[in-house]
Amino acid sequence: MMPTRWDLLLTHANLASFAGDMPFGLIEDGALACADGRIAWIGPMRELPPGASATHVEDLGGALLTPGLVDCHTHLVFGGNRANEFDMRLNGASYEDIARAGGGIVSSVRATRAASEDELFAQSLPRARALLADGVTTLEIKSGYGLETETERRMLRVARRIGSELGITVRTSFLGLHALPPEYKERRDDYVTLVCDTMLPELAAEGLIDAVDAFCEKIAFTPAETRRLFERATQLGLPVKLHAEQLSDQGGAALVASFHGLSADHLEHLGDTGIAAMAEAGTVAVLLPGAFYALRETRLPPVAALREHGVPMAVATDCNPGTSPLLSLRLAANMACTLFRLTPEEALRAITVDAARALGLDDRGTLAVGQRADLVRWNAKHPAELCYWIGGSLARTIYRGGCAIPA
Repeated sequence: MMPTRWDLLLTHANLASFAGDMPFGLIEDGALACADGRIAWIGPMRELPPGASATHVEDLGGALLTPGLVDCHTHLVFGGNRANEFDMRLNGASYEDIARAGGGIVSSVRATRAASEDELFAQSLPRARALLADGVTTLEIKSGYGLETETERRMLRVARRIGSELGITVRTSFLGLHALPPEYKERRDDYVTLVCDTMLPELAAEGLIDAVDAFCEKIAFTPAETRRLFERATQLGLPVKLHAEQLSDQGGAALVASFHGLSADHLEHLGDTGIAAMAEAGTVAVLLPGAFYALRETRLPPVAALREHGVPMAVATDCNPGTSPLLSLRLAANMACTLFRLTPEEALRAITVDAARALGLDDRGTLAVGQRADLVRWNAKHPAELCYWIGGSLARTIYRGGCAIPA
């Protein structure tokens, strides 16, 4: 039953609903109403119920309205930065060269371990604000720069604090198997045991973990070690996801799909077996063009094959200090179009509905009755403009749970 009076009514908007059969789910000259933080009505202006009213009514004058954007893969909480490695790469060093020389992830581990919780929060909050100013209303943040229990705990606590401070949804992923810490260089199995039997259950019991991730790669952790972690996560009732097939095909995508994982991420070296497994399991392919760009990679993820097999594709910033210092999800969507040849509609679905799916969230990502009223009003008329413009500020107003906050 329609409420007597809605909380918010937005009129004369171009609504990119990402629902229905029209491209972008576009409703031209549409209206959208919110009540109690949810979408209560959506449709063309001509179908607006007679006498409809709201506490706040805004005429958008033909502006574009979309769901709030979802950044489903970030490493946003970290200490320091790795601008020096950017310099090294431009002087010829590869990602693997830097990692084997003690740089890469391990250098961020040192800086993150040295930072207090308040220092990590102070360094990380501006990065989150930058993403939000570009339209992000749901954000995933991974741990993985602690590689010991207390620092992993601090990172996850900071991620929770960011969500509370900004009034948005932050989903956390425990990434204990990100890199082998230096103190365990000769005791690899002991570290995997620590992650599986101590870190993961302790931090899960504290309510700090929403999902479990790992880096399955020659320079990181083997499929067998990853499986061990996923089995423990499953025992604890936690969903899994995986950094897979970024530098080589280790069978990670098929592995995470065998656990009905939420997503497999990166995927430049993904093969047919992994694609088929992901399609059968419904595992989302998360494409990370920022890392592809920063690392100057040349091998493209198999987008055509993913399309052919009906694997949903998400796009994320992969915001991290070493290989994707990217603070704009809209720019990531542009990169996905220009570098990976996604269409604008695919790219926008990849940062809304399919990105939400990659986080296991089905209450956002589309404009439909009952969905969260996380919305963005843009200085644009047509959805394709969000992928067309390279950089700049297009978000005019962000609505979180139906409450407007100027971007």
